[in-house]
Amino acid sequence: VNSSIDDDKAEDLVVIDLHGKSSIADFLVIASGRSDRHVGAIAEHLLRRVKNFGLGRCRVEGLSKRDWVLIDLGDIIVHLFRPEVRKFYNLEKIWSIEMAEPERATH
Repeated sequence: VNSSIDDDKAEDLVVIDLHGKSSIADFLVIASGRSDRHVGAIAEHLLRRVKNFGLGRCRVEGLSKRDWVLIDLGDIIVHLFRPEVRKFYNLEKIWSIEMAEPERATH
């Protein structure tokens, strides 16, 4: 997944480990395209690679508008955004919140 996204010159690629945070997937991959056409091209290329590797059918949302494309690969969920849409939704902040006990200050 990451190499496909990198090959298409996506920007600001982030992988978030969801183990212990959610049961919906193991990893969340977030990246930006420079324009709606770029986001669409990244998504379509990734979908072709997934199909070629025989990874089964995946679910896709937003491919027609290309502002935010979500590709659900089962254990991996990919979010591809235009930069301003990514900034608005700020998924990194939502999913990067630590679920562990707060650390106590030592003096």
